This record gives sequence, structure tokens and C-alpha cells, in this order.
Amino acid sequence: MIVVDKKGKSKSELIRGLHNIRDRHRGNVVTLGSFDGVHLGHQHVINHLIDKSNEYGVPSVVVIFEPQPLEFLAPERAPARLMRFREKVNALFDAGVDRVFCLHFDQYLSALSAEDFCRKVLIDGLGTKYLVVGDDFRFGHDRKGDFEFLCCQGELFDFGVSDTKTHQHSGERVSSTRIRGCLAKGDVEEAGKLLGRPYSMSGRVVYGNQIGRKLGVPTANVGLRRHRTPLSGVFAVKVKLPNSAECFGVANVGVRPSVDGIAKPILEVHLFDFSGNLYGSRIDVEFCQKIRDEKKFESLDILKENIESDIACAKRIFNLS
Repeated sequence: MIVVDKKGKSKSELIRGLHNIRDRHRGNVVTLGSFDGVHLGHQHVINHLIDKSNEYGVPSVVVIFEPQPLEFLAPERAPARLMRFREKVNALFDAGVDRVFCLHFDQYLSALSAEDFCRKVLIDGLGTKYLVVGDDFRFGHDRKGDFEFLCCQGELFDFGVSDTKTHQHSGERVSSTRIRGCLAKGDVEEAGKLLGRPYSMSGRVVYGNQIGRKLGVPTANVGLRRHRTPLSGVFAVKVKLPNSAECFGVANVGVRPSVDGIAKPILEVHLFDFSGNLYGSRIDVEFCQKIRDEKKFESLDILKENIESDIACAKRIFNLS
């Protein structure tokens, strides 16, 4: 898939799998990792990658895995994603990366030794000229591939290797795990500082069970397409609509215990001063401040009272009342 700019010129490219690599894709400056969140630490790596790309005069490539390795190897222990695959790819392109190369993580890939991975992916596949790695990156079967190993491979196959120093904020390492901890506590402000931008979720508006409409507070139900979310509760939000217009609202993200107790997470957004049909449209929901935890209410009447209270609180946050 090639992403083009507004003038129709090729801008960025997503490559899925080794079988889609062509001769024109060989010869790159490369980095590898999960890049969940594309946070400040990741951006530090990407900036170094782009600098080396400019120095060598070849494209910059980020290699990612789908699903995440732990989601395949031990799904019950896999953490909630900060962003979906589509969001991650777009964030990497926005950061200035020329190409994103996605490897399908399966039994074959998990069994590859570090030596075989290096040869098949970095050498035979991408024709790596220079490799940038994060300070904690490991790969290959049993995670035996590390910085020292890559330096040896670089000497054998004539590519340079460098690692990046840990990026810190407030004296602590910036990491996806740290950001998940902030979001789990509802501290979206601190999470935004570590990400370098407000935390948001995007997705298409899908049909729900119309409970909000029956209560007089219609909601846009956003398909999250994930098994769990890194945050839950009721939030004051800012929503970017398909026409790039923005409006304020209140959102509930969780499992909607007052209605049907379903385990699959959902995101419901009530937009202030909006009328129109958003079904099928993709919207971006930015979490501005947490209002309360998700609760189970004994009746729809009590639920309606609390929703009205949440709306009033969100409007005060945005100075709308």
C-alpha cells in the first residue's frame, strides 16, 4: 500500500510480508520494534533513523510485527494496545518514516533463530545499509538477538549498527508500559506528555442498541476492534469528525455494565451541539480528562441521571456552561 500526499505524489509505503518485497525495496536504514503508541521514546529512535537515512541517501524503514509477539505466544498475558495497527502505521508515517514493513508474527517467525532472522529479513529481504535499535531491543527465537549480536552481523554483512540511549521524562524511562500505567489510573494528561500528543482512539461509527437515543442522549458507537483497552471510565473528550471539524463531548469506554455486561470493550461518545449521521464514518476521539470510573447502575433512569451529570461536568471542563 502506498500513501500519497495531496498532490498525488508517493509519500509513504506499507509493505506486508517478505513476499511483497521488490528489488526497489532493497537498500534501507532500518529499525525494528513494536512501536506501540509511537511515544517520545520511539520518536527519539525514529529521529535517529531519519538522520541516518538522510546521511546514507536511502529510505528509512520501520519493521513491526502483527500480531504483537506476546499476543501470539501468550495472549492471556498480552497487554492492552495503546493503538491499533492502522493508527500505528499512520503515526509512523506522520513521524517522517518512508516505509513501514509489517511481518506477520506466527509459528514460523517465532521459531526463527536470530541468525536466520537477520539473514532472511535484514540482509536478503531489506538489504540493510544501517540498523538503528532501541536500548532494550531483542529478537529471534528465545530473544537471543541483541545489540552485541547485531554488531557482529554488521561486520559480517557490511552494515552499520547503533543503539539509542534511553529517553527519559521526569527522570524516568519513557515506555509503552509506563503510558499504560498512566491510562489505567485515568491520568490522560501525563500519558499525553509521554506520548508527545493527547491520547486518542479512532474507529468507525457502528450501529449500537440505541439505548442512548432512547434516553435522550444519542451516542456514536465506535468500533474498537480490540480485546481490551488501556483505559476505562467516563471522559471529557474532543472529537475530530470526517470533515476535520472538531466538537466536544463525553465518552464512556469499557464494557457497558449497566446495559448488557458484555465483555468486549466499546467506546460510546455523546457529542455536544451536533446533529447528523456518522454511521460508517471514521472519527478520532481525544481523551481530555477523566470524570469518573465506569459503574453499573440499577436502572436506566439512574443511568440517565448520571449521564446528564457527566455531560454537565464535561461542559464545565470545556467552559461550555
